[in-house]
Amino acid sequence: MKKPSFAFFGKKAELSPSPDIEAAALRSDRFRLEREDDWRQLEDILGKIEKGRLRKLSDDDVLALPTLYRTAASSLAVARETSLDASTLTYLESLVQRAWFQVYGPRQGLFAWFRKFLGGNLSRSIQEIWLDICVALFVMIAGTITGWLLVARDVEWYYALVPTQFTDTRVPGASREILLESLKVEDSAQGMSAFAAQLFTNNAGVAILAFALGFAFGIPSLMLLVHNMAVLGAMLWLFSEQGLFWEFAAWLSVHGTTELFAILLSGAAGMHIGRKMAFPGQKSVMASAAEGGQRAAQVMIGVVMMMIFAALLEAFPRQLAGTEARAIIGVFMLIFWIAYFFAFGRKPADKSGQEQVE
Repeated sequence: MKKPSFAFFGKKAELSPSPDIEAAALRSDRFRLEREDDWRQLEDILGKIEKGRLRKLSDDDVLALPTLYRTAASSLAVARETSLDASTLTYLESLVQRAWFQVYGPRQGLFAWFRKFLGGNLSRSIQEIWLDICVALFVMIAGTITGWLLVARDVEWYYALVPTQFTDTRVPGASREILLESLKVEDSAQGMSAFAAQLFTNNAGVAILAFALGFAFGIPSLMLLVHNMAVLGAMLWLFSEQGLFWEFAAWLSVHGTTELFAILLSGAAGMHIGRKMAFPGQKSVMASAAEGGQRAAQVMIGVVMMMIFAALLEAFPRQLAGTEARAIIGVFMLIFWIAYFFAFGRKPADKSGQEQVE
């Protein structure tokens, strides 16, 4: 039986592989055979790593991994350039992708990072900006005292300092009963909840601005802290005039100790970046600012978490009746944050008694 054939322009073309196809197949087989040992070695190393069998890797395997990855990547580039068969390309693409992840990919997952973050990294970042925290704390205390003294000297300062959303019934001249009513716990949580939500929104905005303005050598952050704490000082004066200082302080402390601590840290983080830019030391300004920015970014992640936690405190424990219960919660939260940030996560000391530097 004759082989079927077709005429193309007067010539006969038989259904047999063309010389070009045969040459391409031969070239692909030769390409694979020449490099297959390296690919298999790389695949064996990757298999052990992906299965968590790191102890079974020898030192030679660990040292060979980057070289084998580059060899596989080079093979993939050649295979794409010479248009080798699809199965070889698919295999190499998968192998190179797996190797890249092990060589250059992240060393830990999200949960592992978050565990280390809460397990000491956040506390260490805060401890490293202790000088900025001291400056911010001094400024906040000075701002509170300034607001109190200004309003005590001239009541008109109250309207100049305190935002209008806070001056519903809480104004100079309000009776003790009216002011006490604003702190009263109600079944519907209205009245107090609206005022607490306003305070939370205001404090969250101040925390963000205090950090964002730190690039200007920290001066705008300091001014913002002074103004915001002057508002607090004015309101403390208002309630103290009617003998409600401790009632207001206890009510505010439920979530206020967390929020104000977050504002303190955000202002310190912003000033830290500004201080690093103003006094870079032996480093360049950009390198010093980048180092300070990384540290401050970790602090701000903690600030965001504190603000969320403060919102939860505002939503639930504020329903507790009694000044004593509110004060206990506020003091407990303050002690908790101080202990967590400054006593927890300290770097271990070596035998000489000095802290180890990572």
